[in-house]
Order: sequence, then C-alpha cells, then structure tokens
Amino acid sequence: MGWQQGLGFTDRLKAIQSLTTAYQQASSSAAFAEAQAQARQCETEAYDQATSKEEYDRICQDAIDAAENTTTLGSGSHPGQDISSDVEFLEEDSIPGEKIGNYTSCFHHFSGLQSTIYKSQAQDGSIHAIKVTVPHMMTAPHDAQREIRLLRDASSQNVIPLINTFNLDEGRLVLVFPFLRFDFEHLLRRDLVTATQTRSILRDMFSAIAHIHKIGIIHRDIKPSNILMASPDGPAYLADFGISWKEGDPGSEPTDSKITDVGTTCYRAPEILFGYTKYDTTLDLWAAGCLMAEATVVGHRSLFDSGPVGSDLSLIHSIFQKLGTPDENSWPGVHVLPDWGKMEFHPFAAQSWEEILPGASSKGRDLVQQLVCYESGQRVSAEQALRHPYFSTI
Repeated sequence: MGWQQGLGFTDRLKAIQSLTTAYQQASSSAAFAEAQAQARQCETEAYDQATSKEEYDRICQDAIDAAENTTTLGSGSHPGQDISSDVEFLEEDSIPGEKIGNYTSCFHHFSGLQSTIYKSQAQDGSIHAIKVTVPHMMTAPHDAQREIRLLRDASSQNVIPLINTFNLDEGRLVLVFPFLRFDFEHLLRRDLVTATQTRSILRDMFSAIAHIHKIGIIHRDIKPSNILMASPDGPAYLADFGISWKEGDPGSEPTDSKITDVGTTCYRAPEILFGYTKYDTTLDLWAAGCLMAEATVVGHRSLFDSGPVGSDLSLIHSIFQKLGTPDENSWPGVHVLPDWGKMEFHPFAAQSWEEILPGASSKGRDLVQQLVCYESGQRVSAEQALRHPYFSTI
C-alpha cells in the first residue's frame, strides 16, 4: 500500500480525465457523464488491483489503448453536437452573389493576407472554393503561379484537386477547388472526431505527404487547418501549396538557400529556427508529428507554444522545455546550424513522452516520438509512418 500513499489526488484526477476522453472518443454515443463514470470505475480498479505505481499506469494505459482499438469508423459527432449547425452553407439570399469569371453566386468565405476565398454553387448543386490571388502583391515564399504548377505535379488521391485556373483584370489569378466543409483544426477544437476518424484522417495526411515527398515537393505548411474533408469520416486532403517548394521549379529558391520564414508558429521545425537553409522533406515530418500529437493528446492542445505573438524564442523555449535543451550528443547536426551558439539557453532536462502526451495511446505516442526528434535524419518518413502499428487497425 506504500505506493498508493504517494499517489496524489491530482495524479488520480489526471488519469480519470485521460480515461474519460478515451471513452468519449471510442463511441460518439457515450455522453460525458457515462464516459466519466466508466473512467472512474476503471481508475478505481487500477488503484485497488495494482501493486505499484508502474502497474497502475500500465492498467490505465491499457484501457486507453483498448478504447482506441474498439472505435468504429463513421460514428459521427458526439451527442448534442450537430456538425451541420457549425458549418455555413450556401443559401438563397435576397442579395445576389458576386460573379467571378464564369462562376456565379460567389459568396465571401475567408480573407487571408495573400488571398480571398469565395464559395460558389453550380447549377448541379456542387460547391466550389474560388481562391482569388494577386500574384504581383505576394511576398516570398508565397507564389500563386508556383502553387498551380506544384498542385498539378502533386495531383493524387489525397491532395486537394485543382479544378480550374483563370485570370481576371488587375492581374488577379484565380484557383478553383472543390469546397470541403471541414478542416481538421475545426474538428479538433470542437472535439467532433472519434479516435478512429482521427486515425483515418492522419493516414490520409501521411499518404499525401508520402506522395509529394516522392516527387520532391516540400509542403512547408503542414498544420490541422490545411487538412480538409467533406465529412469527418474522410477522405482527407492536403491543401494550400502556396509556400511549397520543389527543386528545379522556376519559382523555388535554390536548394542550399531556401527561405526559413516558412511554416506556421508552433509547427515550425527547430532547424529553421536556427537559420538552416538546406532543409529537406523532413521539415514536413516534424510538423506532421506536432499535428499528430495535437490530434491524439487529451484536450487537443498544440504540442509546443510559440506565445501570444508567435515568437521564435518562445517556441524554442517550449521545445527545449519538453524535449530537453539539445547538445551535440542529442542533436549531432546542431553544429551546422548558422544561428546555433549565438545565445545561451537554460539546460532543461527532457520530459518523458508519457508526460508530454498524457492520455495518448501507446502506438500513437510512439509514432509521434519517431517524428518529433531534433536530428532530422532520424525522423521516420511518411511511408514508414504509414507502416507503423498505429495505423494497423484501420
């Protein structure tokens, strides 16, 4: 009984929270109260039966893994959460939509720094995403002409299809895609996907990454909002190739002097944070690992934190706090980074992956660990990720 005296209330509460999330994700029909009751029962049994803290942790982890493996694809949203109510649909309105080229009934959907997205409903009922860009106003690494070329090169099952392109006045360039209702970030933030749906979406993402890497494309902006789908059941598509890179493409930088100001905040790999311009496809694998960690951890929090303004120093601090402050032993290639050694960092010890990813399945945690590592050459490829046991139950 000595080990139980060292197990505090907070430790037991964390275990119950992890188990509750696992049971909720296992079945969309499980209400929170029901999942929590099941979690409390499981945790109590672990507490009563275990003879050590290690055995207690193992029993709880086994329950989480078992819950993930019993999910069924297509289980839909959680009770009380109507996905359709969270999505804007094109509706007839007294105000007619805008006309863009040959596309009528175009309604504003989203405005970004480099483009504006409209929704357009065709006569057959299909809905298109109309992306209007102004190439001469874009700043590197954004390039709409290159995006078109790389999308055509990358055409495959899990890459967003490019339906059409055309020019408008004032130098505007338009790209037309199928309009997909959901992005992965939206689904994660509102907890609208089960563990099985998450695994299926991640499989599609890695399939897309494996394909583009095979033909020499680095996406450079892997993140949940760039994974799109018409339904939580998939299929999922990799989208937004606006800053992607390919050797030999006339709009891409030279291989040994690529732009390092790529990626989005907390998904940026450590090598570019220290000025490395010769990075390769492994840049995407770090981001994919961060995305997967966010998708599988309790609460769907981002793995690393870049602070309220997206600071590189805040991101470096967050990475070092969790993975440990690197040196030439833990990161053999660190000495080639142009900006390494310009600052002295506090020596943090690495946390365990059980601490970093509480409530994640053992298989999911193992794959994240093989992707999110300092030495880029040690990151498993997208093809290897697809062969990982995490995907064996699909």
